[in-house]
Amino acid sequence: MNRLGWFILGIIVLAGAAFLAMTSFGTATAPVERAAARPAPSVPLPGELMIPVAGVGRSAISDSWGDTRSEGRGHHGTDIAAPARTPVVAAAAGTIEKLFQSERGGTTLYVRSADGRWRHYYAHLAGYAAGVREGLRVQAGDRIGYVGDTGDAGAGNYHLHFGLTRVTPGQRWWEGEEINPYPLLATGRMPE
Repeated sequence: MNRLGWFILGIIVLAGAAFLAMTSFGTATAPVERAAARPAPSVPLPGELMIPVAGVGRSAISDSWGDTRSEGRGHHGTDIAAPARTPVVAAAAGTIEKLFQSERGGTTLYVRSADGRWRHYYAHLAGYAAGVREGLRVQAGDRIGYVGDTGDAGAGNYHLHFGLTRVTPGQRWWEGEEINPYPLLATGRMPE
């Protein structure tokens, strides 16, 4: 092989090594990933709610409840802007009740709180974290998905739509009374 051939081979090997260095291969041993790429969130005490987007502080969110949406609808949640694929974490302990694809919410996930009185709704996800499935118990801070722009979010409008619903034990994942999550996210306290 001549010098040019060795040079081209060297470039190919370096490009392959760079590609492998940037590629992340999941592991089958961990059922739920922890959001480790950013500072570890503080785990809330019982009755507390954490911000469900890794690296976003309470002061960075705003109240978007009731804002006008398409077809004259009012917004029923809090939108938390973040870069694409930022880890989305469980706001509190609970059980994943439903994974769902919807026209408006895109890739969504519903978690019923450990006490069964609340359902947390995560929408516009880019995807689910490794190991996420219906029936999985999660703790506050467990990685459950990634910020995206699916559904009616609009291309490039990366954010998590976080909703909160008060439920009774017999209600299904789509039933219950929607509650403005912003005051609870802003203070971290759930109502009694």
